[in-house]
Amino acid sequence: LITGSAGFIGSALSLHFLKKGHEVQGLDNHNNYYDPFLKKSRVDRLIKYSNYKHHKIDLNNIKSLEKVFNNFKPDAVFNLAAQAGVRYSIENPRAYINTNISGFLNILENCKKFKIKHLVYASTSSVYGLNTSIPFSEYNEVGHPLSLYAVTKRSNELMAHSYSSLYGLPTTGLRFFTVYGPWGRPDMALFKFTKSILKDEHIHVFNNGNHTRDFTYIDDIVSGISSTLKKVPKKNLNWDTNKIDLSSSKAPWQIYNIGNNKPIKLLKYIEALEKSLGKKAKIKFLPLQPGDVQDTHADIKKIKKDLKYKPKVSILEGIEKFVYWYKNFYSN
Repeated sequence: LITGSAGFIGSALSLHFLKKGHEVQGLDNHNNYYDPFLKKSRVDRLIKYSNYKHHKIDLNNIKSLEKVFNNFKPDAVFNLAAQAGVRYSIENPRAYINTNISGFLNILENCKKFKIKHLVYASTSSVYGLNTSIPFSEYNEVGHPLSLYAVTKRSNELMAHSYSSLYGLPTTGLRFFTVYGPWGRPDMALFKFTKSILKDEHIHVFNNGNHTRDFTYIDDIVSGISSTLKKVPKKNLNWDTNKIDLSSSKAPWQIYNIGNNKPIKLLKYIEALEKSLGKKAKIKFLPLQPGDVQDTHADIKKIKKDLKYKPKVSILEGIEKFVYWYKNFYSN
């Protein structure tokens, strides 16, 4: 069962499993946070497969959600449904509480009730907040988030830990680092920049272009997510209460970073986009926005060791693939 299956990452993960012959059911509320047509188009790719079934429901529709769990009886649940976006969490905070907190609670309750073998859920690099230890490691302290979005995602990690501890529910949280690629979200930088450059409009570059981001291509993200099926968390019988490991637990609970481990300056990212588009950007520099983290850099030693994760797609290759998709998708 994949929630958020009309979303960027959820649809890509669904397609990955469908191609491998798995039976997949997807769930999405198709909200209007961004272009519903793009969400519908992602789902259109999935419904071509006979081993896929789509449910247009919200995580807070408790009866409908329970019905899906009861009828499908999934072996694994991937919860990728969320209200995303750092800046939008300042404009509309309640949307984040409704989906990311209340909705996630309903997922946990159903996973408990139906004895799901493994719950994998999306977290974010934004949980690192004011942390200045670079690269960001799962062992770092994450108690000072800068946005409500990050707060809700850190809350998901803690909620999952409580259910893993109380009910033995195996859970794995994945901290994604700036995902990009074809079929991406229109509120993300690459999408916005491409659209504006092609229209000869100024692009808004915050923090005067001094951001660095660990941009991670969608195929590498999907590879990392799917690899979690190889290692379901188990109770840690060697847990030492005198040496608490912040990235694991006595319970069957795990946290991993999924990133590229090769951060790049935002201006270099824009240069790569200009090269792919064959067109220069008109840049308007703006100050750092509230809630934004200046730099991100994923320490991926843990996921490499445990799940054999290895990102493969370079920035230039990834941007070229996005531009090719964008021009084709919006050609009409």
